[in-house]
Amino acid sequence: MVDGRTRVCGIIANPVEHTLSPVLHNIFAQELGHNLIYVPFKPEITGLDIAVKGAFALHVLGLNVSVPYKQKVIESLVAVEKDAKQIGAVNTLVRMENGYMGYNTDYLGLWRTFQEEEIILDGQEVIVFGAGGASKAVAYLCCKEGAKQVYLLNRTLKKAQELAAELNQTFQRDCVCAMQLSDYKEIPYKEHNYLAIQTSSVGMYPNGDQVILEDQEWYHCFHTAFDLIYTPAQTKFMQFAKAAGAKTYHGLKMLLYQGVIAYELWNHCTIPKEVVKKGYQMMERELHL
Repeated sequence: MVDGRTRVCGIIANPVEHTLSPVLHNIFAQELGHNLIYVPFKPEITGLDIAVKGAFALHVLGLNVSVPYKQKVIESLVAVEKDAKQIGAVNTLVRMENGYMGYNTDYLGLWRTFQEEEIILDGQEVIVFGAGGASKAVAYLCCKEGAKQVYLLNRTLKKAQELAAELNQTFQRDCVCAMQLSDYKEIPYKEHNYLAIQTSSVGMYPNGDQVILEDQEWYHCFHTAFDLIYTPAQTKFMQFAKAAGAKTYHGLKMLLYQGVIAYELWNHCTIPKEVVKKGYQMMERELHL
């Protein structure tokens, strides 16, 4: 029951109609007995700063931020957490005394997923497909956790080169190698040697027949293939990798854990495992997985 003590959280995105975040956060609030509701907000880019400052003035407890505002919203914050600043994108706003502080729980959500699935980054050779905002968070995590080498493959070479140079500067080592996607065969062919992470939107519903790498033989190089897409639950990228003998994962748990971490930041709590599991099951039902 909403009353005068109900706290409000929400998500800022455009479009926002497809978001699963209200499902997740409202089940957390219900299960934990918190007087809190979570709602979607859809500001235009020209009103983003007004929206963030208005939310603070209205005592909104916290916000998630999604496409296309993860970089632009930084201009409206009073502080940005160190890793989020290095990545250059935030997806979670936490209320402070004079405004919101920005965090990147996307990369933290991926890291928690990897830990749960026992996917090791330390000493790994990793192939990352794509060079957008999600790719930067993924490559940052790989370098931070000790990946031996990250091959960054993108259709536009310049974009990959800029990202690689930035990350190599951040970590003071040549851990990221930028390559044009069409030159993937320049990576040494070693069977079941690489962790592959697909960060682009290629293959996302309703374009499930698309795949970023058509060469099915080359999927034999992967020991594990992780696709950040979760609709469909089995992308063509995952199907090719599984047929070649790799372990495969979709991105729904990353979405789950970035939400878990955000909720914990807002409410200074730890969500019990059984409640996290219930939230995941609710999202699966929403997606008919």
